[in-house]
Amino acid sequence: MSDVTAEPGVETKPGQPAIFFDGLSSRRRQVMLTLGDALDIAELSDMQAGTPVVHWDYDEIRRADSPAGILRLTATSAPPLARLEIRDAAFSADLVARCVRLDEHQTTSRGVAKIVGWSVAAAVSIVCVVLFGVPLAADRLAPLVPKPIERRLGDASEVQVKTIFGRESCSDPAGQAAFAKLVNRLRDAAGLDDDMTAGVLPSSVPNAFALPGGKVFVLNALLDKADSPDEIAGILAHELGHLKHHDNMRGLIYNGGTSFLIGLLFGDVTGSSAVIFASRSLVEASYSREAETNADTFAIDIMHKLGRSPKPAAELMFRITGKEGGSGFTILASHPLTEDRLARMTKEDRPASGPPLLTDKEWQALKGICGSGKI
Repeated sequence: MSDVTAEPGVETKPGQPAIFFDGLSSRRRQVMLTLGDALDIAELSDMQAGTPVVHWDYDEIRRADSPAGILRLTATSAPPLARLEIRDAAFSADLVARCVRLDEHQTTSRGVAKIVGWSVAAAVSIVCVVLFGVPLAADRLAPLVPKPIERRLGDASEVQVKTIFGRESCSDPAGQAAFAKLVNRLRDAAGLDDDMTAGVLPSSVPNAFALPGGKVFVLNALLDKADSPDEIAGILAHELGHLKHHDNMRGLIYNGGTSFLIGLLFGDVTGSSAVIFASRSLVEASYSREAETNADTFAIDIMHKLGRSPKPAAELMFRITGKEGGSGFTILASHPLTEDRLARMTKEDRPASGPPLLTDKEWQALKGICGSGKI
């Protein structure tokens, strides 16, 4: 804003009353507007006293948001809160015609297109990271995660798993002793660390899964459906294969990372659901087909080292899921088709050359590890 006087020879328009806020106070000022070489704003009470007028150059004037029937203006040289309100339509049209940069600051269709374009590009980049970047990072990072960190992640996942099932591990002493014997024989044959832990959780879902940090869980319904220790041993050996190959850590990174990125895309900037989502995905056995096939290969080798056949484990899984060809979702839907698995393990079937993994008494104790109460 500056003080001006009219220059000789410049055409002016008659004064027009308007409302003016100078941006320095909340006072509502009655002013008279004059169109000349610029827009002159003079307060009515000061006109007779010869107070200098406020001068807005036309190329500095910008349109501000306003209701219908009012032209509300501001100027780049004025205080940020300065506003001018004009109600006369004819005068407004005349003034607008002189303000060639009136709407320069507003988003044009080209600007909207640019914003939409960048938004689409950002969404595509997130999708690409989810589909390609996160899996690649998971593959590279999983074997490199230090064991103390992996154990902490495993502990966090175990808390979430037990939250899902709402129960503690089954604790019958005889059943626990039998389960520990079976797990220890498999662990030694697999060459895993002594700090590996395993437990049985009460659930009506027949399943088993591995978590980061050397944790394996069997759900009690799987024991209920099993007819022999070799059936459970083969499935446990399969889960140990996931531990050996870091599939559980890879799955936690992948599923947790994907959940975080999707949360960013849809507004969950904290990513607080990542660990819960990843833990639930691990429980649902959401490994790749390649990882499942490699775990089967590992299980076959372990069972052969123990002088036992891998075929019973495939028979148990086939009894649980039936023929999967063309069927919908099952708890083991991400695994290779069970009929294909059964065919493969049948080819690997060998007569038993090693001692039984458990005695009949130990097997019955394992079957009753969760007691006789309802799940």
